[in-house]
Amino acid sequence: MPLLERNRRNGTMRKPADFEATSRARVWTTTGLTRRIAPYASLLAMAFLLSLLSPHFLTLENLFAIGVQMAVIAIMAIGQIMVIISGGIDLSVGSVMALSGVISTMLIASGVPIGWGIFAGTLVGGMCGLLNGTLIAYGYLPPFIATLGMMGIARGAALLLTGGVPIFGLPPSFNMLGGGRIFLGIPVPVAILAALAVIGHFVLTRMRFGRYVFAIGSNAEAARLSGINVRSVIARIYTYAGLLYGFAGVLMASRLSTGQPTAGTGYELDVIAACVIGGASLSGGEGTVLGAIIGALIMGVLRNGCNLLDISAFWQQIAIGAIIVVAVFSDQYRKHKVKGAA
Repeated sequence: MPLLERNRRNGTMRKPADFEATSRARVWTTTGLTRRIAPYASLLAMAFLLSLLSPHFLTLENLFAIGVQMAVIAIMAIGQIMVIISGGIDLSVGSVMALSGVISTMLIASGVPIGWGIFAGTLVGGMCGLLNGTLIAYGYLPPFIATLGMMGIARGAALLLTGGVPIFGLPPSFNMLGGGRIFLGIPVPVAILAALAVIGHFVLTRMRFGRYVFAIGSNAEAARLSGINVRSVIARIYTYAGLLYGFAGVLMASRLSTGQPTAGTGYELDVIAACVIGGASLSGGEGTVLGAIIGALIMGVLRNGCNLLDISAFWQQIAIGAIIVVAVFSDQYRKHKVKGAA
């Protein structure tokens, strides 16, 4: 009896649907695994190459310098990753950061206790985020438009409050937040980043709020029909992100020992790039806190390596832009391939 006929009679012959399901699973597993591994592999490859090209790259001081330089971007990326997972985007990152740093330093320079100044600056970031979230969730504005407007408002407010002049005269103790060291010489910003990363990862993976963020990003209408208060969750997402932007602004002001109204210019690109390079999908529903931090670290290592090798900063921008294009292309190609297999 032919093998085909025997399999049909024994009921072991696989149906076309079985082959389709297997094909979809294989495509999803292979591309998904590659996407998850790619940021880590890229970081290791860059580190290995730079260690060969420069004897200064793997020194402890240089590694700490990379950590301090990328800490501010990574902290803001923790907030941005929540926004992107929910299917939104936030362009007000750099401007909110500048406004928060300016208000914090203005208060501290006027004699307000440092702790209250830090709290006020962080709170301003949260208020900007709340306004963004309210306009998006209850005003039905597209995230791009709402946050683009906030980008201009916050930057203008920072310049208006300072007259475009940096704020000086801050106490030396304020510098400890952004430039101090703790146990084993670890920079304070790196330690703060590690703590916020653990909290962010716990919130997104172990708390109900985190599940809601992923559900909204995957399908907002399905999430609403499941009983999730989508508008309230979106407002909270942007508020939490704003708090992180505000604290990052205070951290940057502490590191520079000055309040710069022009601080954070162009940081929107860096923060979004960190999330995308780390595996987040601009379509929503995908992303991790660790991935966003790895993305920020990749950019930090890239910039540090270019400086060590005396490569123009213009090439750095070209490289980061190319990496973003490749990351988004791979995400869209993966989804197209999965749909094609279905």
